[in-house]
Amino acid sequence: MTCLSIMSMRKKFQYKVFKSNTRFIVVRCVHPSCSWRVRANKLIKSEYWMVTKHVNKHTCPTDFKTTRRRQATSWVVGECIKRRFINPGRVFRPKDVMDDMKQRYGVELSYSVAWRGRECAYENLRLGTPEQSYNLLPGYLHMLLQTNPGSVVNLEVTDGNKFQGVLFTAVCHDANQQIFPLAIGVGDSENDAAWTWFLKRVKYVFGEKPALVIVSDRHRSIRSAVEEAFPRAFHGICIYHLLNNLKTKFKSKNKELEQHYIPAAKSYNLQEFHVLFYTLCSAVPGAKEYLESVGLDRWTRSHTPCRRYNIMTTNISESFNAVLVKVRELPIIAFVNEVRLLCQRWF
Repeated sequence: MTCLSIMSMRKKFQYKVFKSNTRFIVVRCVHPSCSWRVRANKLIKSEYWMVTKHVNKHTCPTDFKTTRRRQATSWVVGECIKRRFINPGRVFRPKDVMDDMKQRYGVELSYSVAWRGRECAYENLRLGTPEQSYNLLPGYLHMLLQTNPGSVVNLEVTDGNKFQGVLFTAVCHDANQQIFPLAIGVGDSENDAAWTWFLKRVKYVFGEKPALVIVSDRHRSIRSAVEEAFPRAFHGICIYHLLNNLKTKFKSKNKELEQHYIPAAKSYNLQEFHVLFYTLCSAVPGAKEYLESVGLDRWTRSHTPCRRYNIMTTNISESFNAVLVKVRELPIIAFVNEVRLLCQRWF
């Protein structure tokens, strides 16, 4: 019936089911005087149908044809546009669906039909609904281990935030200063339990290396998780996240902050830092107490007690997240598969 519906849209006519049961179906043009009709019988012991009669001649008036057609249901629209979604990064809004159907089939859709059609296409091509995708996850992870020896996966089920999730990533630089993803996880939300679970799994795989440095934003759950999972690691702060915190707290001094804060954070020696820090604190009253309460060693290169090298920000993590920004909209199985394919292309 989907093929018949697409054909009716292409040839600009409408049909209705005249007779049907489990063994045969007869459809006719909706105009009462038109002779066009199709009869199909179901083959014995098969799911296939065979057309046994087709009167391929329309005798209805030409002015009877309209741009709105009853066959353009959300399911049919989804079948027509689903190939547009093969690339998971493709953004196809309901308005785009309406324009595409008008251009290709001459059919005018309402916004609601276009939206439902897009959802049908998503469900068809992206491994079903979120619930169905999560139900397939244990089997998918099992096969991932079978076909990718050396991979490590961990699945824990919790209540709450059903069929949704937050992305967790651990990223580093390799010897060529290229982005190297260590681990990817999906948790129910950014809370203490989820971050601790993720970082403990990272530690289980990689261990706690000597002089380990972890750089993140100032999220409280990350700090709590680092203290529990990596108690001997040094936890530094992304200087740009801290700059945004400063701009929020000292809104009238954004220009001064941008001028003095970054050079102070990136200075290599204590003498240079003290000059820049004094200038910053003079220009922004209250900044001294705030930054000292954060801990000078956590955001300055000159005070860091270990080798932080040039990793002063979380830019590599943000860059990796940007690559995944569109595939994060996929159901969990399709998302994990896209991440696997991405890593295989890179490495």
